[in-house]
Amino acid sequence: MSRVSRLLNGSAEVWRYTRTADGMGGWMEAWARVATVRARFSQPSATERTVAAQSGSELSHVVFLPAAADVLRGDELRQDGRVFDVTATYEPSVPGTYLRADCVVRQAAG
Repeated sequence: MSRVSRLLNGSAEVWRYTRTADGMGGWMEAWARVATVRARFSQPSATERTVAAQSGSELSHVVFLPAAADVLRGDELRQDGRVFDVTATYEPSVPGTYLRADCVVRQAAG
């Protein structure tokens, strides 16, 4: 068990855009739930936001996940009706500790 697992005080569904054969020579594309993982959602610091802006990306939330979580750039994390687009994932300098996902929250339309 990871040293930070006790700090992961919430959960999130991991959704991935998948493409499967439709059996008639075409493809069906849709979002599919991959897993539900423990998570900790936090706001990035001002410095983290500045660095993200300098690299030409947005950053609205940092999500910490278990080290073995199957979360990739382009996935969605869904929690309590909110959708977080994963823009990048990072592993810390000590492998196997946790996985960090930088996310942008998508506001619901309507």
